[in-house]
This record gives sequence, structure tokens and C-alpha cells, in this order.
Amino acid sequence: MSSLVRFRFLLPLIASAALAACAGNGAPRDPAPASVGETVSAPAPAIADVPTAADAAAADVPAAPDSGVVIEAFDDAARVAGDAAPANGTPTDAELDYAALYGEPVYDPIYDPTLPEAAQMPRSYDPWEPLNRKVFAFNSAIDRGFAKPLAKVYAKVVPRPVRLGVTNFFSNLGQPVSALNALLQGRPKAAGQSLGRFLVNSTLGIGGIFDPATDAEIPNQSADFGQTMGVWGWRSSRYLELPLFGPRTLRDGFGLVGDAPLSPLRQVGDDPWRYGLQGLQLVDLRTRLFAVDSMREGATDEYALIRDAWMQRRAYQIESVRRANRDDEEAGLPDYLYDDDAMPTVPVDVMPMVPLSPTP
Repeated sequence: MSSLVRFRFLLPLIASAALAACAGNGAPRDPAPASVGETVSAPAPAIADVPTAADAAAADVPAAPDSGVVIEAFDDAARVAGDAAPANGTPTDAELDYAALYGEPVYDPIYDPTLPEAAQMPRSYDPWEPLNRKVFAFNSAIDRGFAKPLAKVYAKVVPRPVRLGVTNFFSNLGQPVSALNALLQGRPKAAGQSLGRFLVNSTLGIGGIFDPATDAEIPNQSADFGQTMGVWGWRSSRYLELPLFGPRTLRDGFGLVGDAPLSPLRQVGDDPWRYGLQGLQLVDLRTRLFAVDSMREGATDEYALIRDAWMQRRAYQIESVRRANRDDEEAGLPDYLYDDDAMPTVPVDVMPMVPLSPTP
């Protein structure tokens, strides 16, 4: 009996020891700390091998470049960049070697005495600039406060085909003046073309509303008496800004007086009709200037921009006629330099003069 009682007390101890042994065998054991020598000599973690050229060809992956080649190429690129772009503008080794070899001074890219002088744009002849700027400010105020808003309303309300017909109508009215001036300039062919455009558009174009002459490939070349005087010899003229008429020259101011008697609108005896047509022509003209408004607003000096552009274009027109009369091979110029639609100016038709024909 006493032995059985002792076994009953030993049984929990034996079970506890067995469970501890089983738990120790299942849990991972911490490795013993390695010595210093073993830690230093331990191999590095394995890294995926870089594929060689043969492996890359077999596995269809790009091969890794040789590190020595990459470093050498980088050194060469750095050396070339250093030679080509030295700091502080100092000459490169190649430039020094070239100068020593050929006995020449080191090339200075900033100043080269062998280069020709820089091209200078011709200056506009504008001795009346203070007065012209005041007139330009007046014209700009009238344009921004009245003409431009009215033109915007006109362009918004009137359909584009109707506006195109109005433009064609007034352009056709200017053809007789162009024909006479082309004849005075010694250009009978251009005079015949202007007269032909007027006849075709006035008949087949229903009074000039349509433009069948352009479909018939009859060119539109405007000419005026100011241009005629330039062809005759008055080539250089001072710039003149006219109230409500804008950019001109002194020569072209006299030209307006010469063209006024030939204006078709001058023959309209009824004042309300004539004033209405003149106002419609001005509004149509302002809508054609919408294309250059953005250029004018972005200019630092709007007056100088308009003046120089108008003067240069006018000089081209006159010189082209002089060359054509001399049968010069270089007489041909772009069409926009001949066509007044590129930079339209206020026509002589709207000058507030008494009509030539008496009012009934």
C-alpha cells in the first residue's frame, strides 16, 4: 500500500517531465553563439548571378555590361564634356593645342574680328514722332472705345457669308482706282486685270457681292496714287499718323487727295445712303483687323510695331513695281505684300468730303 501511495505522488512529476521534454523537442532551439573567427569567415548571403551574354541569349534577357567598360566610357564622356564646356569661359586643351600648333591666337567665341558686322534693320523715317504718338493715342482710344466693340457686335450678329459678301462688295468698288493707278505706274497688264475683276464681279458677281474673278484666277492687286508717286520717284517719305485714318506717310497723305475724286462712293448723291455705306465699310474693315489685335496687344511698343510694319510693307510694294518695270528677275514678291487684305488701311472712300456730283 505504501508503494502505491508513493507512485501516485510520482506520477504527476513524471507526466510534467514528459510534457516538458516533448515541448523542447518541437520548439526551435537558439543556435549557440559563434566565435569571433567563425563570424568573420562566414560566407556572404547568396546574390543572384548576373546573366552573361550566353545566358542572356538563351533566356532572351539583356546581358549585364562589363563594369570596366562602363567606367571607362563614363570617364571618356566626362573628359570630353570637360574639354567642350570649360568653366568660366577658359579655353579648352584642344583649343590651346591648336593655337600652339598653328601659331594663332586662341579662338574667342564671344568676339571674332573675322565675322561681318551684324545686320541692321532700316529705321523708319519718323521726325514727327512726338506728334504722331499723340495722334496714335487718340486713334487707339477711338478704336477701343467705339470701333472695336461695334465690330464685335457686327461679327456676332451678321452671319459670316453675309460679311464676306460685304467685304467683296467694297473690295470690288476699289478696282477702278487700282486700274488707273496701275496704268499710271506703267503696268498695263495689272491695269487690265483690275478692270477685268471689276467687270466680272460687277456682272457675274451680282454687284461684287460674290467673287467669281478669283475663281477665274484673275489676281487682286491694289494700287493707289501714293504708291504711284513712289514709283515715279518719291521713294522716301516721313511717317505720318492721320486722325481716324491711321498709318500713312506724307506722300500717301497727298495720295489720298489724288484718289478721292475717283472714289465710287463719292458719286452717291444721297447723303444718308453714302454715310451708311461709309460706316458699313469702316465696320467691315475693323473686323478684318481682328487677326492682328493679339499681336498689337502683346507688343512692348504698339506704336513702333504698327509704324515699322506699315513702312516696310509699303516700301516692298513700291520697290516691287520699280523692279517689275525694269524687268528684274527678282521682282516677284509674296502675294500678301501686294494684297491690301494683309494689313488693310482706312480707304479714301470714307473721307468726309462733299460729293462731286450735285445733290438733286
